[in-house]
Amino acid sequence: MKKFLAMLLALVMVFALAACGSEPAPTTSTAPSTEPTTEPSDTTEPSDTTDPDSIPDTMEADSYEVAFVTDVGQLKDKSFNEGTWNGVKTYAAENNLSYKYYQPANGDEATDDDRFDAMTAAVEGGAKVVVCAGYLQEAALRRAAIAYPDVHFVFIDGYAITEDPEDAESAVLTNVAGINFNEEQCGYLAGYAVVKDGFTSLGFSGGGGGTNPACCRYGYGFLQGASAAAAEMGVDVTVNYSWQYGNTFQASPELQSMIAGWYTTGTEIVFACGGNMFASISAAASANDGYVIGVDVDQSGESDQVITSAMKGIDQAAILAIGHSYDGTWDEIGGKTTTLGANDDAVGLPTATDSWRFEAFTVDEYNTLLESIKDGSLSVDANYPVDESGMDNAGSLELPNLTINVI
Repeated sequence: MKKFLAMLLALVMVFALAACGSEPAPTTSTAPSTEPTTEPSDTTEPSDTTDPDSIPDTMEADSYEVAFVTDVGQLKDKSFNEGTWNGVKTYAAENNLSYKYYQPANGDEATDDDRFDAMTAAVEGGAKVVVCAGYLQEAALRRAAIAYPDVHFVFIDGYAITEDPEDAESAVLTNVAGINFNEEQCGYLAGYAVVKDGFTSLGFSGGGGGTNPACCRYGYGFLQGASAAAAEMGVDVTVNYSWQYGNTFQASPELQSMIAGWYTTGTEIVFACGGNMFASISAAASANDGYVIGVDVDQSGESDQVITSAMKGIDQAAILAIGHSYDGTWDEIGGKTTTLGANDDAVGLPTATDSWRFEAFTVDEYNTLLESIKDGSLSVDANYPVDESGMDNAGSLELPNLTINVI
């Protein structure tokens, strides 16, 4: 574990992986990818300088040693799937390893059987390491890890998995490494920053329908940060807070129409927290002179409407986890949950000149705020409230200087 975190601290975070389009990304096959293209580059160690876009998504090989199984949504979502994939193919290409991605059948309607079939195809295709993205992978991962005990599985946005989900005392599957993030921290940073910059009418549109822990932490942190900044400034802030149209993390006319309605009735900026949902939200922003907060990766390059992005180092987490499989230190992360946050330089806002679009809130102020999270003087609560059905209920909270309108 210490080595994992030390390596993470030593590397420069490559947050600016890509940015989400104002139109939905091109549809890719819902079956495992098969198209051959080119061989990977012949280098020996991962670096933080490779442009992931320069590495092909498919390659010609007899077998594929490193595999990625996507979450719901498209591979090229310019967010969670694509960010994780960029880490996978970067490590593989820079270490001259064959690699391939697999998308479970039935797209957004994929079942646990579909996910298991994709993992099985990866292993039978030669995978020694399989990286799986998203909390929905748990049941299929359990089956695959038991069926293939010699294969290492990396569970991004996940946690340690036991053999029996009904028995917390059952054996932990040591060939699964769970890695998740303190999304509440970067959500807080985003909420605080936009209010400090003068925005007082905010929106949050989340993916997963209020049951995705990562998105729920993003949203809860966002509310806390906005409230803290509003209280400091002595202003009142309103937030439209919604999980509608986000179950599949996809762009949709319904989502775009809802967000357009927010903008036309006064909402100034919306946190687009859900993969391809960004496409609908950014389109609504562009049409109504509104602004957007991106998620997972730096999405500023796609639209002038993006003021900032709440980011986490999903690419580097994938790179370093795969590295543990190949350098003989898998036991440091296997069978464990590794949570990465501000102290690991794994969450934050983009500060590059072309990404920093705040007018009043400065980089120095941001760095001071980030340091307060690192040194513990500022603690961001990760334990978002849930209702009886297990759905996020943060909208029910009463926070200083904040009015939350649950949509």
